[in-house]
Amino acid sequence: MGKALVLGGGGIVGLAWEIGILAGLGDAGVDLRDADLVLGTSAGASAGAQLTSGLDLDELYERQLAPADAEIAARPRWWSTLRVAGALLTARSPEAGRARVGLIASTTARFSQAVREPVIAARLPVPAWPEHNLVVTAVDARSGALRTFSRADGVDLVRAVAASSAVPGLWPPVEIDGRWYVDGGVRSAANADLAAGHDRVVVLAPGATGLRPRPEAELAALPDGTRHTLVVPSPEARAAFGRDPLDPARRAAAARAGRMQAVEVAVRVAKTWGV
Repeated sequence: MGKALVLGGGGIVGLAWEIGILAGLGDAGVDLRDADLVLGTSAGASAGAQLTSGLDLDELYERQLAPADAEIAARPRWWSTLRVAGALLTARSPEAGRARVGLIASTTARFSQAVREPVIAARLPVPAWPEHNLVVTAVDARSGALRTFSRADGVDLVRAVAASSAVPGLWPPVEIDGRWYVDGGVRSAANADLAAGHDRVVVLAPGATGLRPRPEAELAALPDGTRHTLVVPSPEARAAFGRDPLDPARRAAAARAGRMQAVEVAVRVAKTWGV
């Protein structure tokens, strides 16, 4: 059984908010670093790698307040976003839709992987997999199937996190062992269903779910007896995010908003976590 911490996608601001929430919970005596599973999707993969890096929560938080010089201010072109939505809406099955998104991603990326990997590397305090059970999600660009990566797979951590956060229309699919992968958020904003088998589950879900399964539904489908809490951004945090989740200039404000919001959710999270 055990405890699972699920970190969802939500762009640069979502990553900062998650670190702010985690630091604020730590202030309240609720340290989620003792999770038996840390599951990260998209920006949540970066957050998970940071959380399990061995750095103190305050150090991780301060990194979010520093100038975001290594990040790139960019977003997918509007027409590629529409193509992705159309692919998911009209496909005969979810996997077929995700495979179509993988094809779109391979032809509409705004930047190369050579540009992308240094951005991811700069986010990770330690470029190697932790001893902790960190799992990150991605989607096979050809088949549309879910793929998870962990230390046991022998895959470079930077590459695995880059695959998990390869936003279609912005970043290219990432090659790993002869297969190509796109953002794990194409399947689900949080992939919280993968926490099945753990009896205590906390989900931080900063990103809008759009056409993907909602974390609420994924949590409701977990086995009976699973204690779970879903934390989403407060109205104040949403205001701090601004309109573009990929805007590096909003990172510090999002982190501060997360740390402030942690006060409001600490009791609820503590009950679920058994603190």
